[in-house]
Amino acid sequence: MTAAAPGHRGPYPSGIYDPEEDNRRARRRRTRWIIGGAVLLLVVALVLAGAYLFSLQRAYNSNVTHFPEGDNAAGPGGDPVKPPEEDRPEDTDATNILLLGSDTGGGSGENENLPRVPGGGRSDTLMLVHIPEDRDSMQVLSIPRDLWVEIPYGYGWHKVNAGLALGGGEGPWLTVATVEQLLDVRIDHVAAVDMLGFIGLVEAMGGVTVESSYPQSFTTNEGYTFHPGAQRMDAEQALSFVRHRRSFPDGDLQRIRNQQAFIRGVISEAASPSTLANPLRVNDMVATFAEHLITDPDLDASTAAGLAWEARGAVDSIQFATLPNAGSGYSSDGQWIFYQDTAAMEEISQALRDGTLSDYLSE
Repeated sequence: MTAAAPGHRGPYPSGIYDPEEDNRRARRRRTRWIIGGAVLLLVVALVLAGAYLFSLQRAYNSNVTHFPEGDNAAGPGGDPVKPPEEDRPEDTDATNILLLGSDTGGGSGENENLPRVPGGGRSDTLMLVHIPEDRDSMQVLSIPRDLWVEIPYGYGWHKVNAGLALGGGEGPWLTVATVEQLLDVRIDHVAAVDMLGFIGLVEAMGGVTVESSYPQSFTTNEGYTFHPGAQRMDAEQALSFVRHRRSFPDGDLQRIRNQQAFIRGVISEAASPSTLANPLRVNDMVATFAEHLITDPDLDASTAAGLAWEARGAVDSIQFATLPNAGSGYSSDGQWIFYQDTAAMEEISQALRDGTLSDYLSE
């Protein structure tokens, strides 16, 4: 018979010290500590994540501004430039965001002299960001700023980006109506971004790696030389890269490709593990970018965060493309323009509505 262990007062089934029972009790105590510790860590992590997300939302909301509602702006015929719901294309479960890029030093700006466009202020960059219903991918479709289109509500035919000036303070809504009419697809949100916002991101990230698609080296007006392939850029170099077009035979189309390459590089850098693991850097990036961002009233911090979370798996599946055109020429009032490729426009419009734009662009 095994004697009771000296000093042991723990209740054993037989009243006698049992080494196996003692080990079992020790394991149970360790298990309780492990489970309790894991729960505590989970609670702490959730609290920290909540505080972190709250901090990001505050950084976004305190810096971003919003367009006016647009219901009171009248076109030449007295119609609001923001179309009523019944006149808009059918809503779908996909999300379409119209991104308007402004850059006063980038080639058009506020003082470009355009016939029939008061003030001349236009958007240098128009991109339709399409997030399909499954949120597994993202397509970014650039619309050439010189595409010749009909501006709705009696404004007549102009370059697609003229709507921003023709609509005055409500120009973004007129641009939304123009693109909805052009592609027959619902625009869910609109955002205007000053190019300096992207440059601020580059500064916050400490630089960005950009893959230049142009097959030759070229030198910008600021004296920076860029070579084919990947290269590291600071903020000033990146700004010069996205603005330049003088060296390219197809002018603005290559500039569009450079802008796409730059945005791809920014997204890749911003979504990298090293960046996301640095809360202070992420907070600085959000605040810096939001300071140069104007959106529709519905695109607040919670909506933007929800979209970002739903589409988190699409970061590695972003496709960039440019809306096709049917060649270039001159308008009746002497403007150099791109003509619409109506057949391609119909195919892209159908792909947007069907949720097959990814397949269309892959083909």
